[in-house]
This record gives sequence, C-alpha cells and structure tokens, in this order.
Amino acid sequence: MSVTQNTPNSKIQKNKRGSMIRPHSGLIDGDYYMGFRSDAENEPLSPAYKTRLYTLFRQIEKEFDLLYQENQTLHDKIDILNEKMERDTFDKTDCVDFENNFSKALSKKLSTSSQKSKTAHKLKAQTSKIVSSFKAPQFSCGLVREYMGHKDGVWEVSVARPGVPVIGTASADHTACIWSIESAKCLLQYQGHSGSVNSVRFHPAKDLKGHSSEEELEGDEVDDKSDANRVSSLRTPFLELSGHSAAVSAAEWLAGADQVITASWDRLAILHDVETGSVLTTLAGHDQELNHTGTHPTQKLAVTSSRDTTFRLWDFREAVHSVSVFQGHAEGVTSAVFTREDKVVSSSDDRSVKVWDLRNMRSPVATIRVDSPVNRISVSSNNIIAIPHDNRHIRLFDLNGQRLARLPRSSRQGHNRMVASVAWSDDTICGVNMFSCGFDRRVLGWSILSLKD
Repeated sequence: MSVTQNTPNSKIQKNKRGSMIRPHSGLIDGDYYMGFRSDAENEPLSPAYKTRLYTLFRQIEKEFDLLYQENQTLHDKIDILNEKMERDTFDKTDCVDFENNFSKALSKKLSTSSQKSKTAHKLKAQTSKIVSSFKAPQFSCGLVREYMGHKDGVWEVSVARPGVPVIGTASADHTACIWSIESAKCLLQYQGHSGSVNSVRFHPAKDLKGHSSEEELEGDEVDDKSDANRVSSLRTPFLELSGHSAAVSAAEWLAGADQVITASWDRLAILHDVETGSVLTTLAGHDQELNHTGTHPTQKLAVTSSRDTTFRLWDFREAVHSVSVFQGHAEGVTSAVFTREDKVVSSSDDRSVKVWDLRNMRSPVATIRVDSPVNRISVSSNNIIAIPHDNRHIRLFDLNGQRLARLPRSSRQGHNRMVASVAWSDDTICGVNMFSCGFDRRVLGWSILSLKD
C-alpha cells in the first residue's frame, strides 16, 4: 500500500484556488486558515497575550461554525423547495400529451415548407428532452455505513482489491487509516507523517503485510479501556520514497510491476521502484502543480492532472516512454482516471467532466456540465461515473453523459462540506458498493442499486 503526504518543508501551501495558505488543524468550509507573519511578530509574546489571542480565535471560529450551519440549513430548505416545485410544476403524463398534440399540430401547420419542417423537428426534440428529464429513477441510492474517527478533513478514500473487505483513508490530520467495511471499525492507523496525508492506495495484487514488531506496532485506546476499542498504530515505515521537493498530492501503482507513480506540487511526477526505493523516471512538462495521477488497470499507462488546465498521458510500455498532452478544460484538472473500456474520464474546477476515447483523443466523446467544481472522481466496473462536488453533492452519470442519479443529501444523510473523493468497490459487502469522503471528517458507505435488474 502506498501513502503520500505533505512534506515538512512545504509549510506554506496553495489551495486549489491558488491562494497561499498555512496549514492548520481545523477546517472551515474546506479551506485552511490564512496566516502571515511580519518581522514585528517574530518577537516573543507574553503568555497572557497569547491566551487572549487564543480565546479570541476560538470565539471567531465558533461564530464561523454557527454561520456555516445556518447557511447549510438554508441551502437544505432551498433544495427541498426546488424539488417540490419541480414535481408540482410538471407531470409526466401531461408532458407526454403535450408533446404528442403539439408535435402533430405543428407538423400539420408547417408541412408546406421544408425549412419549417426542420423547425418542427427541432421543437419536437426539445419537448422530448423535457419529457426525458422526468423519467422514473434508474438507481436506488442509500447511506449504509459511516466510518468516523479522523480529526480533520479526509482527502481520499481507496478500496482494496476484491476479496479484501477493507478501505483506506488519507486525512489532513496527518494519519492514514485502514477500516473494516463490515464493522466500520478502524483496524490500523498510520501515524508516521508530519503533514497532511493526501493519498492512499492498495497494491492491486498483494495483500496487506502483517506486523509483529512491538517497536513498530502499538495499541492506542480510542474511547475506553476495553480491548475491543483499541486501534493498532504504525509509526515506522518500511520504505520512504524520495525525489520530490514539494508536497505529494497523489500516488498510484503501475500495472504489472512493483512500481509507484507519484504526483507533486513541484510540477513533477516520478516513477519509483518499490523494491529498491530508487527513482526510475522523472516526468516533467507540466507548468503548474499536479493534482492527481491515475494508471490503467492492465497496461503500463498513466495520466497526470495539473492546475495548468491539462492532463498528460504517459506510456511506459516501451523502453523510451512517450507522452501526449491534452487540453480540454478551462481551469485546473482535478483528476483523470482510466475505465475498463479504454477510455479516460477527466474532471475539473471548470465544472465539467469529460470522457475521452484512447483510440482518438483529439476531442472528448462526451461532456458533462455540472453546477459546482469537481474533485476526485471514480468509474465503476459497469461504467458509472461517480462525481464528488465542492457543493457537497455526489452525482452519477454514464459514459455517454446521461445523468443517472443524485445521492441523498440532507441533515441525516450525505456530507456537510466539500466531498473530496469517491471510490467504487467491485464487491458489495453488507450492501455497500461505493464510498465517499470529505472535509466534514466523515467517510460514508453507500448502496447503489440498479432498479432495472
């Protein structure tokens, strides 16, 4: 399993909007606190003055939390009212009757002119589009499990290979955790990082290694002193991969080899040999920070996504690797992943998701327009795209760009802050086949079932 982190020498960081930020243990609506120091502030402060400052900061944080909760409550009410208005305004039967009657009358009236016939066809297509938007739901989506324990926002959730019923999470609280899907309990916590952990990945073929060293594996109590609530923690890594000069944003295993590709804010991606820890290849070319990297499930292909609005396709199948650059987004690319049908799906802060065919990458075969910036997406084995948003929603689309469902989001279900990552599972365990995580510190397990089966 590979885990990546913010390196200690990158204390001043950039958020996804490009602002300079200083890491803080608490999050407000998915953003870090701003922090600057002048020369005068380098002088030591008196204990009383520090205490006063801490008190004021706590009061400010409470005010922000109250305002945020009020804002979310209003958003929930607006969502409920909008959905009710949509249901009350249109009735599917009325829309069908309207389409048939309107099309017949319009075609009869405009039959004398070919140009007018084209207009009638166009209007018929528009009314059909209205009717199609009120089709019966195709999927049943429900919240099944909740995995709680992180003390800060969760950047990524990852699912182990089929047959291994665990998930991994990477958090801004400097830890990565392994969870049992069935019991929702934390089985192992990695505490070796000194900064935010941004990515966690399981080896595609090998199981987790056992740990028996008393010096490395320790038990930490969670809530009480019973053995059932003890979580093992690992503080000493067996290997550390070096080469980057800035925070590492993502990592992924390369198919068919014990090799890992890492993406960093130093604008580089690096291919590492996990057996020796050596750097095999440094991949340069991006103009800005890298947000993500993904690899093909069976071929030695990788994609890197960057804030420079491009993603790059790297081919390691030959001794001299090749690279192709693709620019299809107007803002930073947040992720790009391969599907099992040799397609690439990319997401962006420009509020779009695009589907590309590996056989012809000149233009996307489908474009999905949404109402909020998109974070790390995931594509299921049956080609359903799960899209996590900044606005707390998760939507499902197919590879043709057709919307399939929106996951429930209310005060009882769904995320309360930005959804950072989603991950599909090939196995359905206890009814759970998809996971999501976000800046509300929560990891959620969902049941996504097709109503056509």
